[in-house]
Amino acid sequence: MGKSEIKTKATEVNVADFIAAVPEARRREEATVIDAMHRRVTGLEPKMWGPSIIGYGSYDYVYGSGRSGTMCRAGFSPRKAAMTLYLMGHYCDRQPEADALLARLGKYKNGKSCLYVNKLADVDLDVLERLVALSWDVMNARYPT
Repeated sequence: MGKSEIKTKATEVNVADFIAAVPEARRREEATVIDAMHRRVTGLEPKMWGPSIIGYGSYDYVYGSGRSGTMCRAGFSPRKAAMTLYLMGHYCDRQPEADALLARLGKYKNGKSCLYVNKLADVDLDVLERLVALSWDVMNARYPT
């Protein structure tokens, strides 16, 4: 089995230019809000990861299969279908806290490490920021810098 190239890597694309180029005005405005939220939580300037993920910080991972790579510790993508937030922490021992926050968040869908929000107006932004902070804390505990 050949080694596959990791497609999602940090790039030199300017984040502000990327946000300015988001086609839908509402999604552009929401991206500005989510960017400010991540900057508050992480204290970091973002980088583009791949063609469409705005990421904060990075960590190195190794899967059980031996495949390894580097990915952003936190991030989001202002996709057409939904604002996608990458909550990488999976919460570990803080799952009850995450569940309590998700119960108060509002209207969303989620996957293993993604939270999908159709409109920011559908969610409580304070709760969303607490979820971002919880994921950030878990990632920093799991992957110390």
